[in-house]
Amino acid sequence: MKKHFIRLCMLAMAVLIVTGNVDAQTKKRTVKKKAPAKKTNIAKNKPADATVAPAKDTTAKPVAVLDADIKLDTPRRSLRNDAIIERNLVKDRTPLPYEHIREDDAVYRQRVWEEIDVHEKMNLPFVYRATEDNGNQRFINILLNGIKAGQITAFDPIDDRFTTPITFKQIAGNVVAKPHIVQVPDLDKDPDGSKGLMRDTLIQEEFNPDDIERYQIKEEWVFDKESSRLHVRILGIAPEKTVRNADGSFRAVNTIFWVYYPDLRPLLARYEAYNGKNFGARMSWEELFESRMFSARVVKSSIDNPGDQPIDSYIKDPILRLLEGDNIKEKIFNYEQDLWSY
Repeated sequence: MKKHFIRLCMLAMAVLIVTGNVDAQTKKRTVKKKAPAKKTNIAKNKPADATVAPAKDTTAKPVAVLDADIKLDTPRRSLRNDAIIERNLVKDRTPLPYEHIREDDAVYRQRVWEEIDVHEKMNLPFVYRATEDNGNQRFINILLNGIKAGQITAFDPIDDRFTTPITFKQIAGNVVAKPHIVQVPDLDKDPDGSKGLMRDTLIQEEFNPDDIERYQIKEEWVFDKESSRLHVRILGIAPEKTVRNADGSFRAVNTIFWVYYPDLRPLLARYEAYNGKNFGARMSWEELFESRMFSARVVKSSIDNPGDQPIDSYIKDPILRLLEGDNIKEKIFNYEQDLWSY
């Protein structure tokens, strides 16, 4: 009996030892969780219903890049008859077609480039500033409006052979500079200028029609043996802009674009040229060019010019250049006169 009791005690002790080891291993495997962070009240001194203002964006915003542009006034038609007479001839006016010249009959051909100065008395119609139903009557405005409306095609001034068409936006880039940003005094924040504060200002250059002081025309003189006549046909017209320095002194003359004159004739037939002597007896621009009612000086020709050089490249004196131009006109005139005997 005593032996049996001793065995039971030993078995109980063994069970207690095993149970204690299992509890110790379980405690080692448990991970102690971190206590959650306490929320702090950011706006301690603000009322409960106050809203926090959003953060401001301090990054510099990119400035929009604009393209150069020529601002032209939209033609405004009169709502009443702005004349004593009914003027309907201009609307129906169309240019007469040219007389056909066979290649075999053209026994004499010469190319001549002339320059029209708008300041000469005979060329004052080119700077006529009045506005009528079809818009401003300046010759440069007539060309620009026709190009912008898609009625005529402008060509790049890289050459005078009408090889590269250009858009109205490209013409604007040749005439006016692109918008640019300059620093100017900030009078709002610094009225007296004592702080030296500056601000950015976008400068947009505007087109000034008075800068177009010359027009170059390219023409061809042809003697037709069938009709025994000397014909002159204008091939192209190019406005030229006068570029000046900051002090207003003359710097250079730049050709803006070329237009093909035969394509331009229907447009010019609907615009009347200025006549200072009789406002009623006005001719169209197409009639003005065909009748040679303008004054121009020769700047280049194909006569005795194998290098295809303008006159100012080999004659520096301006008076001698004018005389050389008159000499070229006389050579063409003498060719026709020498064909006849009296």
